Amino acid sequence: MNDYLTDLFSLHGRTAVVTGGSSGIGRGIATALARAGAATVIVARGEERIDSTVRELRDAGCRAAGVVGDLGSRDGIRALAEAAVGPFGEPDILVNSAGINIRPPYAEITEDDWEATMTVNALAPFLLGQRYATGMAERGYGRIIHISSQQAHRAFVSSGVYGASKGAVESLMRSEAEAWGGSGVTSNTLVPGFVLTPLNARLQEDPEQIAALAARTMIGRNGLPEDFAAAAVFLAGAGSGYITGHSLFVDGGLSVH
Repeated sequence: MNDYLTDLFSLHGRTAVVTGGSSGIGRGIATALARAGAATVIVARGEERIDSTVRELRDAGCRAAGVVGDLGSRDGIRALAEAAVGPFGEPDILVNSAGINIRPPYAEITEDDWEATMTVNALAPFLLGQRYATGMAERGYGRIIHISSQQAHRAFVSSGVYGASKGAVESLMRSEAEAWGGSGVTSNTLVPGFVLTPLNARLQEDPEQIAALAARTMIGRNGLPEDFAAAAVFLAGAGSGYITGHSLFVDGGLSVH
């Protein structure tokens, strides 16, 4: 890579924390950040999947470590925030990819469903961003990247609480962009289309629905975790320093079809 491209996109010397980094979009992004040079901490609940991801990255010559934690409670979020700085120090890059998707029929949604979804999908990004961004601002460099959903913008296939939580995330992003503006810290969001990941395994059991969703794109297929690699590296790097409060749709044109 020549010096010009290195200045724009290289993440060497940076540290990243990726929640939900052991599967789906989170794993695709964690892999991209690590391969671009960032020392990357994979945060998730399942130790086996974390170990597999970390091993794959280390075998590729990357600096990677894993932290097992649960974002399902305030105490769990705070404990995980501290544990994640252990391997490589305070992060320059935070990717909030962990999420849960509880979708009973709307009339059957319980308060527990609401609390569980909002805690993992919205409260955790808020608390982690608040915890890490202060240090990022002091060092003059920081990148917060959220993973949202089409359902933050439009309702379909039973959006329920999940859609509400992702709407909250995009509003949070704008608040973070305002709060940290001028400090070298940016906050942006990647908005997937329908991506073939474990999070939506239930929908993938219906081949007709999968085909219909693919047909709604302009590319003609559903998304894959690796489709987010270049966008994440761009938003994490120096070249995106004048971009903040922005929702970047990585959806094959689904949102404009």
